[in-house]
This record gives sequence, C-alpha cells and structure tokens, in this order.
Amino acid sequence: MAQTRFAPDRGLTSRMVLTMFLLGLLYVVFVGVLIALGMRSITVLLIAGGILLVQYFMSDRIALFAMRGRVVSPQEAPELHGMIDRLCAIADMPKPRVAIADSDVPNAFATGRNQKNSVVCVTTGLLRRLDGPELEGVLAHEMSHVAHRDVAVMTIASFLGMVAGLMTRIALYSGLGGRSRDDRSGGLPIGLIILLVSVLVYAVSFLLTRALSRYRELAADRAGALLTQRPSALASALVKISGEMARIPTRDLREAEPFNAFFFVPALSGKASLAAILATHPPLERRLDQLAKISAQLGRGV
Repeated sequence: MAQTRFAPDRGLTSRMVLTMFLLGLLYVVFVGVLIALGMRSITVLLIAGGILLVQYFMSDRIALFAMRGRVVSPQEAPELHGMIDRLCAIADMPKPRVAIADSDVPNAFATGRNQKNSVVCVTTGLLRRLDGPELEGVLAHEMSHVAHRDVAVMTIASFLGMVAGLMTRIALYSGLGGRSRDDRSGGLPIGLIILLVSVLVYAVSFLLTRALSRYRELAADRAGALLTQRPSALASALVKISGEMARIPTRDLREAEPFNAFFFVPALSGKASLAAILATHPPLERRLDQLAKISAQLGRGV
C-alpha cells in the first residue's frame, strides 16, 4: 500500500494476509486434486485468468459503466471536488477521479486497482440527502478503500472462487457427474469427484472473501472516522442512508443489489444469521458500535 496518512490497521493487514494464505493454500490443493484426477484444467485457468485481468485493469470503467456514472469536472461539482481535495491533502494521497451516478439510491463507491487509477463515485440520491460533514465522512470511507487497494485485493481474492465456479459449470454442462470411460469397470466416478471438489472449494473461497469484505468495510469506517476526526458524522450518514433505503422502490434496490460489494451501504441486506455470514457488509449495529467507541477514544484524547 502506498504511504498515506490514513490510520494503519493491523487487523486489516492480518486478515488480508490470513485470507490470502488460506485461499492460496486452497488453490494449490484444488489444482493438485484436479491434476491427480487427470483433469486438464489449463483451459479453465486461462479463462479465469483472462477474466481476472479484465477485472483488475478495467474495474473502474466497468463499475462506472454499470452504474451509469460519469466523471465530473471541478466546474460541474465544485463542492464535491473541494471535499475530496481537502481529504487528499489531509491523507497525503493522489486525487482520484470524481464521478456522479444519476440514481436515487443513496450510495457511494470507490474502485480502481491503485491510487493512480481510482475513481470515487457518489449518487445524486446521496448528494440530496446528506449534509456536508456526513458526505465528507462517506468520502473519507471510500478513499480509505483506495488507499488500502481493497478493490485489487478483493479481485485477486476472488480468483479461486471464479476457477471453482467455472469448473462446476463445466462439470454440470458436460455431464462429468456421470462415469467416464475409465470408470465403467467399477472405479471411482472421477467426474463426480471433480464436481464435488469444485463445489466445496467454491463455497469455502466464497465464505473467506465475504468475511474479508466485511472486515474491510469496518476498517474503512475506522480509517475514515479517524481521518476526519468526526466519527459521529459518519455514524449519522450510516443511519440516514440505511433509513432512506427503506423508502426506495424495491425494483430500484434490486437493480443496484449486484453492486453491493462496492457500495458504502448495501442496497438490500438480510438480518438473519445466515444472511449476515453471506453478506458483503457487517451489520449496521456493529458499524455504529465501532464508531461510538472511536468517538469515545477521541473524546478522551486517546
């Protein structure tokens, strides 16, 4: 990570290292099993690798296109640019491109593989609903994602799940679940084993990346609150946006739901324990509790 004045987060770093290690270990075991079973997985790896490269190098363009966002100049959005200029000066980091998406869903996201190729985008719905300090808190949160290179990390972390997902689809569509020619003598159904291993690997990698995603949101909240020294403003923004989500038509929320991993607040979220495990963001209560503790620490001069 490039040097900035965002508060370091050892928890974020350790979670990233541990998750990447586990994903790497899972990847090695997965490929080893495929080779041992005689599966020629080079085609799948090449396809997944190609998709990974496209996501890695074009994540900013893909996200803006999908959300119908457009980059705006300082003349078009002087107040928004002014806030980001101030935050960049405090954080000592390059200024990202600034974009606005014409959507009533109040949200924001940051994307890009590094600080030089990043963009921070806010929706018109967010701009209409938040006051200055609240908006600044949200922007600081998103710029923390840029500083920590979260988009690049999550793209790489999702590679194994992508490979396993492709293997599962190939196994299903090509009928690998049945016996191959080598299995008709009564041996193990190799195709079925490959299918089951692929499904298991996909499930484990999915849970690991979702856990990492939730923690990076907590880390971005923490870094943004400490940068602005206004955790209460960020908490107010969280409460206001979450409350406003209930007033947005369900159709609009479902259209935005595929981009939950990018958003400041998920468009749709579940409260059940299973939904919390599968969620890209931590529960609102946990985020507010962390901000309350930061506020108390700042009040004591800690």
